[in-house]
Amino acid sequence: MTQKSSINAYNVKPNVQQKGVDMRIALDMSSMSLKKQADIYALVTGDSDFVPIIKFARKEGRQIFLYTLGHGVKQTMYEHSDLLVPNSMDKL
Repeated sequence: MTQKSSINAYNVKPNVQQKGVDMRIALDMSSMSLKKQADIYALVTGDSDFVPIIKFARKEGRQIFLYTLGHGVKQTMYEHSDLLVPNSMDKL
């Protein structure tokens, strides 16, 4: 008999190797910013690869709400976000 296990925020580890997904998110954010389709973007990341698109979106008048995973967040992420929710996994 197999034992069932539950999935929660504490036993899910993000896959940081998803550069293709990161690129698609950045492309969507840039397109939506230019078309004025969103005013606020909520990002759940600590990946500083998003800094260029964050800066672009803010230059276009958009707000960035950054929800961090509580580890390894670079200072530039804090500097370029409008709202920071640190250790967001604790709040899920």
